[in-house]
Amino acid sequence: MRGFSLSFQLDPRHKEPLYRQIYQRVKQAIMAGQLKRGSRVPSVRALASELGVARATVENAYGLLMAEGFLQSRGQAGTVVSAPESLSSPEPAPVRKDAGRKPINPMLPSVSSLPFQLGLPALDAFPRAIWSRIVSRQIRHTGMNDLGHPPLAGTDVLRHAVARYLQLSRGFTCRPEQIFICGGYAPVLDLIIGSLLQPGDGVWLENPGYPVTQAFFRAAGAVAMPVNVDDEGMNVPQAVKQYPDARFAVVTPAHQSPTGVTMSLARRMALLDWAAQQQAWIIEDDYDSEFRYHGQPLPSLKSLDTQGRVIYAGTFSKVMFPALRCGYVVVPESLVEKIEAYCPLRICGTPPLVQSSIAEFIEQGHFYRHLKRMRQLYAERRGYLEQALTAQFPAEVLRVNQQVGGIQLSASLNTRLDDALIAKNAREQGLAVQALSDWQVERRERGEALRPNGLLMGFPNISSQEQAQGLVQRLERVISGFLK
Repeated sequence: MRGFSLSFQLDPRHKEPLYRQIYQRVKQAIMAGQLKRGSRVPSVRALASELGVARATVENAYGLLMAEGFLQSRGQAGTVVSAPESLSSPEPAPVRKDAGRKPINPMLPSVSSLPFQLGLPALDAFPRAIWSRIVSRQIRHTGMNDLGHPPLAGTDVLRHAVARYLQLSRGFTCRPEQIFICGGYAPVLDLIIGSLLQPGDGVWLENPGYPVTQAFFRAAGAVAMPVNVDDEGMNVPQAVKQYPDARFAVVTPAHQSPTGVTMSLARRMALLDWAAQQQAWIIEDDYDSEFRYHGQPLPSLKSLDTQGRVIYAGTFSKVMFPALRCGYVVVPESLVEKIEAYCPLRICGTPPLVQSSIAEFIEQGHFYRHLKRMRQLYAERRGYLEQALTAQFPAEVLRVNQQVGGIQLSASLNTRLDDALIAKNAREQGLAVQALSDWQVERRERGEALRPNGLLMGFPNISSQEQAQGLVQRLERVISGFLK
């Protein structure tokens, strides 16, 4: 292959069949000169294993390329590029020195679905046929009144459906009027910050913690107050001692992001006591609590709140699929009027058609069945990745951290390795791993005791042990370059 890899991600949702996607990618590589005349392409078996598809799919793609003269079979010698040299080696265009130098922000979701991408549920396992029927039915029953301006706080039907779901699944009761539908997690933060925060307000942030949360509060003029995370979650006693007068705390108590630990009951009660005494607000980001592999999901922090200090944020992006652009926030009764007053200043990015379809998906029981299936599936797929990592890497190089749930896996690295450099190189090779050190609230230099050093990997779209092994082998090639 002369240094060129045919590893790429197929999109099962694309209108083009999988064999056509493979055909197009190989053809583009030949046309762009990445595959030279006479260079050998992977065998049908090897490429099918790498991409996680049937051999017949790759055979169909190769057959079409051979028919068009791009490839030629040489029997035991394999399949090679047969396109004319003039076609496979175009004159290189002049490149500006700064072209392609724009750094990748690893915290922003990728437009395409890259291997190990965080926050991406199992797209192949979503019941698309059921969803399509529901959306089609909603379209057929669209009335004249549905064509006007949508409700600023969200449709009543979805707010009622979410209220019933939270009572059954997350252990607390709320009125539909307390629920505000938003176009994802970022708009949830925008609604809360725009309604409640004053520049200069202090906010406790889990350290390490979700970079998007950090960015939003900093942009609004808040003072970021990093609170270390240990095996009991956010270290509340430390925060009370260092930053007693903060006005907000943002936590992921069910499955801390990114470490995966669960906040202990003692820490939860201490956090609630502090908020009640200081009249502060707790934002509970319950981003993936439903995906717990052993036992039932733990009750939410909101279910323990007797003083009305917890603002609960949930999302459908990680439970269903990100393209919905739909999240929600549940606010205490005392904040309903204030949040409603801010609603005209922001736009709910989720169309009413989508909201009504989600509500029907929930009410017909499809949502609960999907969750149950995904818990089992994610435990299986996490196992694929964990087994592959354990088999490929010695424990002194990379060690998988144990977690009870979630849709991302974290692994600790040898202190001689720099997780940020490894993640950067991996992204350049098409692997969307992230470095734990990039999730720090306060940047610490390599070697400092509290600096995290590890990798984060999404696994929901790893559908087989063979696929996991292929991806981990690619990651091993990146890491091995830093061990020499």
